[in-house]
Amino acid sequence: MARVTIAQVAAAAGVSKATASRALNDHPDVGAGAVERVRAAARSLGFVPSASAVRLARGSQRTVGLLVSSLAWPWMLQVLGGVAAEAEARDFTLVLHTLSRGERSLTSFLHQVEGNAIDGIVAIEPPGGLTELTELHQRRGFPIVMIDYRVRRPRFPSVATTNERGGYDVARHLAETGARRIGVITGPPQYTFCAERDRGWRRALTEHGIDLRDDLVLRTDMSDRQSYDAAGELLAREPRLDAVLAVGDVVALAVLRRLRETGVRVPDDIAVVGFDDIPAAALAVPPLTTVRQPMYAMGQAAVRLLIDLIGGAAVPDEPLLTPTQLIVRESSARRGTRESVPAVE
Repeated sequence: MARVTIAQVAAAAGVSKATASRALNDHPDVGAGAVERVRAAARSLGFVPSASAVRLARGSQRTVGLLVSSLAWPWMLQVLGGVAAEAEARDFTLVLHTLSRGERSLTSFLHQVEGNAIDGIVAIEPPGGLTELTELHQRRGFPIVMIDYRVRRPRFPSVATTNERGGYDVARHLAETGARRIGVITGPPQYTFCAERDRGWRRALTEHGIDLRDDLVLRTDMSDRQSYDAAGELLAREPRLDAVLAVGDVVALAVLRRLRETGVRVPDDIAVVGFDDIPAAALAVPPLTTVRQPMYAMGQAAVRLLIDLIGGAAVPDEPLLTPTQLIVRESSARRGTRESVPAVE
């Protein structure tokens, strides 16, 4: 359904657009009769004022919110650092809100938004919160920028990374070290980044003449427990396995633990690679080959985009992409050297 405009409200009330806007924003220079006609027309038509129009009328608070499910995610502090640094550099206050109490936390945050205490939101998509965010963004015009989309929602502006290219680079690296019997531990297919990394792996392996067996591609919730179990399942399905592609570093670290407990040597028997380059990746035993996501830079880019939207800029048609970088460490370095290889667009 098309959104009702202020021009339609003004026409129905028999006043100008400027008068309709002033009446809806309680300006004292509009007569009581005109105010009542405008409000009645707005109610009748189902008019919902956009958040951007309200901010123009009432003034910006120069405050942005960062909405996340939890601070426990290994890369969250990198995102937070980038968001905070850019907000401070642009003279905006940052409000951090987690959803540790589920629906109650989200309701509390939305009350701040309703009270015009926040001008826009940077969000790492909260489970169960998309309905409310969609209502804010699409129907009310409230500026929201997503980081690292988990489920594709084309109408949200977002900042992402070159997931497919990163998947391609790390799989190509494995192929070039001589790996041929490769297992994959990935995540839910509806998560955009999982699907993109999957495509990158498959393209690189196909180019190198390697058949990725369907029975060696295991989907998990990416938790430590399921990743640990999946590593054991791969060993049971293919005793001659020589490499594991993990969709993320947390998954890869669980794989390393399972292989170590099983007596498998990494990388001499099986190479292991991850994705993200969380701080623990370099400290793993052996240090983990991975794909670096520039999470700090993504946080900065998200705030820059959000402030532009608050100022009235048009919503970009495509996500803003920051490039990945292949980081080669000991967990895959059976052949070749340890090096950092930037992604090529």
